[in-house]
Amino acid sequence: FSVVDPAATAAPDGVALFKGPGDLSGGLFDLIILAVKPQMIKEVAPQYRGSLAADGMFASIAAGTSIEQLRDVCGPSPIVRVMPNLPAQIGRGVIGLYANAAVEPAHRTSIQRLMEELGVPIWVETEDELDRFTAIAGSGPGYVFEIAREYIAAAKRLGFDDESARKMVLSVIGGSVELAMASDEDVEDLRNAVTSKNGTTEAGLNELRRAGALRALFSAMTEAAYARAVELR
Repeated sequence: FSVVDPAATAAPDGVALFKGPGDLSGGLFDLIILAVKPQMIKEVAPQYRGSLAADGMFASIAAGTSIEQLRDVCGPSPIVRVMPNLPAQIGRGVIGLYANAAVEPAHRTSIQRLMEELGVPIWVETEDELDRFTAIAGSGPGYVFEIAREYIAAAKRLGFDDESARKMVLSVIGGSVELAMASDEDVEDLRNAVTSKNGTTEAGLNELRRAGALRALFSAMTEAAYARAVELR
């Protein structure tokens, strides 16, 4: 496995580290991953066109850079756009994948196996679907962290200290998600299972859902993210 990173000073065992395309010594690679800022694609990608093996593939995680833009700088090669989200850092990510017409089944299998090391890969059929995926999953951790932040703040307003509020809220969220993932029940049924008539949960939920505000907020949130993803493309 090889990595080109001018800023790096060391690499894990089994990884060859290069400082730039001139250090590759004419080597050819089955997969070249473009992990640079979108504005750098036009400058960086053409330098590696000659390093792709005849049956190789480019994969790009440059957000907002379309397949058409990538084809302009990478040439008529198999290209897969990859949209990971932050939990990929711990192998719990959700990764969107979109392939151009040049991508063969063997390429799909290769990138699928690689992305499974980071979490759950999900293939989409169009770039518009990838933009919608971005609005839900790519940006999703930001929404969850903001919800957790407000939930923690509410716990502190009820009198809990910082550490207790954080531990309690994150454990509630994490445990609830783990339960839902392990269960075949719909999340609505799980919600109902903890909601006793005229109980504390029902009282809280009534406020959360008052006048459809929660639904409206989530719709506005995801639609705004989707619209921005389209603009960036």
